[in-house]
Amino acid sequence: MNIDPRTLKELLQLQMLNKMDFITGGSAAGSESSGSEFSQLLNSLLEQASGGQAAANGSVKAASAALKPEQQPTAMTSPFFGVFPYRESNLRGPAKAAELDPLIKDASRRNGVQPSLVKAVIDAESAFNPYAVSRAGAKGLMQLMDDTGQEVGVTNPFDPVQNIHGGTRYLSRLLKQFNGNEGVALAAYNAGSGRITRLGITNDQELQEKLHLLPTETRNYVSKVMRLQRQYEA
Repeated sequence: MNIDPRTLKELLQLQMLNKMDFITGGSAAGSESSGSEFSQLLNSLLEQASGGQAAANGSVKAASAALKPEQQPTAMTSPFFGVFPYRESNLRGPAKAAELDPLIKDASRRNGVQPSLVKAVIDAESAFNPYAVSRAGAKGLMQLMDDTGQEVGVTNPFDPVQNIHGGTRYLSRLLKQFNGNEGVALAAYNAGSGRITRLGITNDQELQEKLHLLPTETRNYVSKVMRLQRQYEA
């Protein structure tokens, strides 16, 4: 709270008068009068300060309300992901990819996955569209199914922060399950880890040998993501 030095001086003088009346045994009426003036001036200052703060808060709320929905800053809090601010926009394609870089790098660092791989998966899955929904019901940037999203702590698959962190966490789990073999992890991301395990595929060499046993969509998906990853690493 900012107080005019002249007002502060007056307050101190009134307070000093109160103390002097008490020490010298001044009249009760004089003491009450000085105390009353002191209290009135102090209360007036507090009301002004309170009004100024209320006006400032009102200005902030008004400015926030004036923002378009896509400009409103959001933040996601989760025991898995922590807090990470994100400002939504209508960008798509390369511009959207650049905008998402901080989120991708943060999710990659937290989960030990290469940023280029995460970015390639997002590109292949949704072309950087946070509101994408597949015919099977996969949602968001990394196309998470509801069950998978819940397993990795995602409550809103259309929140880019949650989706990227959740999808990267899931991808990290698959990489660990298949001993770092990226091709196998990608095949599992697309076709499901259960199918890959049932086919006895445990590494990238076995993936190549049994690739014909996987759906065409999965074969194309693995090839596309690995090609995109090389592009993002360049």
